[in-house]
Amino acid sequence: MSKLDILVFAAHPDDAELGCSGTIAAQVAMGYSVGIVDLTRGELGTRGTAQERLEEAKEAGHILGVKIRENLGFQDVFFKDDEAHQLKLIEVIRFYRPEIVLANAITDRHPDHGKGSSLVSKACFMSGLRKIQTFKEGVEQEAWRPNWVYHYIQNNYIRPDFVLDISAYWEIKIKSILAFKSQFFNPESQEPESFISRPDFLPFIESRAREFGHQIQATYGEGFTVDRAIGVKNLFDLK
Repeated sequence: MSKLDILVFAAHPDDAELGCSGTIAAQVAMGYSVGIVDLTRGELGTRGTAQERLEEAKEAGHILGVKIRENLGFQDVFFKDDEAHQLKLIEVIRFYRPEIVLANAITDRHPDHGKGSSLVSKACFMSGLRKIQTFKEGVEQEAWRPNWVYHYIQNNYIRPDFVLDISAYWEIKIKSILAFKSQFFNPESQEPESFISRPDFLPFIESRAREFGHQIQATYGEGFTVDRAIGVKNLFDLK
């Protein structure tokens, strides 16, 4: 079966791990089926090759227990929020029919993050329009619109609309991040230093998770923003 409960989109391999891998691990542990689709291979990144990042993404996906990990091969940095790219995402959404989609931060240091966020949000809505035609293996797909689109928070601070407690899955998150050996601090590496390969980058990731966790009286948390208001039927459902 192709249907997933949660589909995570990421502009680059390692975006999902840095932004929401604790949430992925938590949902997998609860029995939900989760998949990750990377938009680009991150081929213009300072360190590593496109092939290395594909292999690292596969290993990280295995660590997180996701059902699928795909890469759409969009052009790093130069992909566009246009009809061709929207249609490709609609095809993916209709194939996996997720209830929830997780997407990049709505705005961030890297322009691909905000661009990818907008592209995914639009595609999720458009995927529910039955007069937009897409095909998979020659068969016309049925319209499908996810119930929720949540955006994980990345480098830039954004006030979250909600925070998920990932305390029990912190070690899995770190292990999945470190699967990207080419990208993060390695004193033996001969490649140029990048923004995320500095020795203080992973401590920053931990401090952000501790900050979000502190807001909900947990050790570690991951924050998300939403495209529309969250509804509840019972005030006691809120933590």
